[in-house]
Amino acid sequence: MRVLVIGSGGREHTLVWKLRQSPRVQEVYCAPGNAGIAQIAHCVEIPADKIDKLVEFAREQEIELTVVGPEAPLAAGIVDAFQAAGLPIFGPNKAAAQLEASKVFAKEIMQKYKIPTAHSRTFTDAKEALAYLEEKGAPIVVKADGLAAGKGVVVAQTIAEAQEAIEQIMVQQVFGQAGARVVIEEFLTGEEVSVLAFTDGETVIPMVSSQDHKAAYDHDQGPNTGGMGAYSPAPVLTPALLKQVEKEILKPTIEGLRAEGIVFQGVLYAGLMITEAGPKVLEYNVRFGDPECQVVLPRLQSDLVEIMLSVVNRKLHEQKIEWYDNHTACVVMASGGYPGDYRTGIEIDGLKEAGALQDTYVFHAGTALQEEKFVTAGGRVLGVTAWANTLEAALEKAYTAVKLIQFTGAHYRTDIGQKALNRREK
Repeated sequence: MRVLVIGSGGREHTLVWKLRQSPRVQEVYCAPGNAGIAQIAHCVEIPADKIDKLVEFAREQEIELTVVGPEAPLAAGIVDAFQAAGLPIFGPNKAAAQLEASKVFAKEIMQKYKIPTAHSRTFTDAKEALAYLEEKGAPIVVKADGLAAGKGVVVAQTIAEAQEAIEQIMVQQVFGQAGARVVIEEFLTGEEVSVLAFTDGETVIPMVSSQDHKAAYDHDQGPNTGGMGAYSPAPVLTPALLKQVEKEILKPTIEGLRAEGIVFQGVLYAGLMITEAGPKVLEYNVRFGDPECQVVLPRLQSDLVEIMLSVVNRKLHEQKIEWYDNHTACVVMASGGYPGDYRTGIEIDGLKEAGALQDTYVFHAGTALQEEKFVTAGGRVLGVTAWANTLEAALEKAYTAVKLIQFTGAHYRTDIGQKALNRREK
């Protein structure tokens, strides 16, 4: 069969890599893709937001499964457009994608269906939001309502930081209309974990756990990014806690949406804080996380195409999903200055040497080809991923590969997986 993946980052490279492993797959296309994806699939010069052109391409090429990577096309209704054209597509429709596209909508669903989350209030007026901050004090969390490429959440340790967040989001409108409303919520303490699940709107099957590292620098310092690395499994999520998450969060979310007349088909991502009072939802995503995808999918033993088709056809209950009993680690190599301003077009050396290492794969996120040389083309450039029988071994392999790769200004965290190692030592 012929498969189309939509998107251009590390997550999409991982999806292409995994889908190609299915014996059912003959050809894989990626729109628009990147320089790394082009080594293993046909890249198509159609941006992810050009929905009509993507529908036209899928129809012309007789694509039998389209897989959507990023959140923006899902929120724009790409699934609805493909379904209207009679084309099979994996991902939630526009109504279901609101769970990520609107923090306000997500909070309303959680409150209505008693899904554990932080206490919060929604504001459309900056002065009222500032007055509420004064009343509540810090630390406190400020979130832009709409999509902001993973950068619309500010965990403010001081009132001044929270006030600055309101100023940037609501007054200066750095995220445009995404900041027309803000959610201000209590600061939760604990350890974060990501739980992704396949769902066809009725059956919910959780994937193996993972932990993302959002802050730009070691020891969770610096501004939030799209993600600087991840590992799987995350020991903070014990088997007992996973059952609790499934019972109290994942299933009630899907059932709550169904009660609202919304059938969610695709990947539901719950970003959780494991607090003293139990797991609470920090955020929902409606697709594979990036870089969580890079550590979860290498552990998948079952055929990803079979799973995705069962979700599309609402037959997920027929699937038994198997996972490798190993550990994975991903270290993101970013451009100097990211998540702020950064340069592009910088030549990358050492990719061949790193790629030759055993049980290691370099997923490209922001790369391009210039005169047959790989160059940087984004903030997050590479997701260097490795797998082994222990987390220590997986991390050692990943960092060995990272040290073989060079580009001017390259920046990466040196403490990926440290929370898991510390937990084991305790």
